[in-house]
Amino acid sequence: MKEIKRILIANRGEIALRALRTIQEMGKEAVVVHSTADSDALYLRYADASICIGEARSSDSYLNIPAIITAAEIAGVDAIFPGYGFLSENQNFVEICAKHNIKFIGPSPENMALMSDKSKAKQIMMRAGIPVVPGSDGEVPDAEHAKKLASEIGYPVIIKAAAGGGGRGMRVVESEADIEKLFWSAQSEAMSAFGDGTMYMEKYIVNPRHIEVQVLGDEHGNVVHIGERDCSMQRRHQKLIEESPAIALDDATRKELLETGVRAAKAIGYCGAGTFEFLYDSRDKKFYFIEMNTRLQVEHTVSEMRSGLDLVEWMIRIAQGEKLMSQDEIGFNGHAIECRITAEDPKSFTPNPGKITKYTAPGGIGVRMDSHVYSGYSVPPFYDSMIGKLIVHAKDREHAIKKMEVALSQLIVGGIKTTRDFHLNMMKNPDFINNHFDTNYLAKH
Repeated sequence: MKEIKRILIANRGEIALRALRTIQEMGKEAVVVHSTADSDALYLRYADASICIGEARSSDSYLNIPAIITAAEIAGVDAIFPGYGFLSENQNFVEICAKHNIKFIGPSPENMALMSDKSKAKQIMMRAGIPVVPGSDGEVPDAEHAKKLASEIGYPVIIKAAAGGGGRGMRVVESEADIEKLFWSAQSEAMSAFGDGTMYMEKYIVNPRHIEVQVLGDEHGNVVHIGERDCSMQRRHQKLIEESPAIALDDATRKELLETGVRAAKAIGYCGAGTFEFLYDSRDKKFYFIEMNTRLQVEHTVSEMRSGLDLVEWMIRIAQGEKLMSQDEIGFNGHAIECRITAEDPKSFTPNPGKITKYTAPGGIGVRMDSHVYSGYSVPPFYDSMIGKLIVHAKDREHAIKKMEVALSQLIVGGIKTTRDFHLNMMKNPDFINNHFDTNYLAKH
């Protein structure tokens, strides 16, 4: 085992501050990088060292591999923690880190390659006996093939970009009359967003729940799960509220789902923190693999609150070559909910960057605010609009919802519009309270 002593955080915002805290709590040194737009970031004050890596645009800074590697070498770090987004799933970056003798705190490039192309990932999971949504075996080359396949699968179907994410390059097709137009529309968007127009197709599950399994794997072949999360409250395929456990599942289905997540991770020899995402059809109590995220998820916090584990700490320990604990050593209790607070208009969800004139975070037992903002901080317009995550933990879902309602009411962000009021309304929404929602709920309401 080679101990990691100094870590560069190749990210920004709340995840940079959140990772910095864990790194320093472990007795290690944390180095942060920043763009010119983030020169007043809170985590710069707490880091053991900070280095500016470029101008405001992501391509000039947080996606600038030569600048980040140079910063890592100047700072003399042993490892790089990628967070999520930016370079966290960039296979080329992982390989470059290895060439410079810098440990990447995450999975191998081989793991990433297996799961990065969603159509190929689906084939791998099928061979491992993991249930997948009925659909194409691989690429759907054109609209004519799409039309033929859709008639075999049965409408509605969903056309997806193989290199996709964030809901882009994705279209739901209700009938044969629309398939040609929507295929080309999805492919054009995929080319624009990802530079890759490879498309595949799946049966569209009506009124599904989006449920995911958090896993950890070590380099000794051990894999454990850290429970499941329900991420069904979404807008345009972007998660807004996440919770654990997923109360849509009965105990038998939950057990089967968690075991499936572990089996899937073992099938690819996965090492690090990762998440297997499934669609759950509550009508027939069946779940289907849709994709794997080979990185830490934004919503990892709800798994931490229920298990008492620090997932960033375990990512670092795995990177050092340590062995995981056994599944029996991991306990789960209570219910956790996370609300993503973004600098957006709560009615239209349009970004609303600007200066925060007042900021007060809620507190209390079982209340956690992961945020990098402060009074006087200016939210830059160049990056994701999330300014924080509010997480609560209580003995059951009913009490967690009430705790979140109180916490949201005590969260004060002045000077800009945020989605706080949207979340506050959801905590009072009878459909949310009574678990009567799915991934399409906000689109319908």
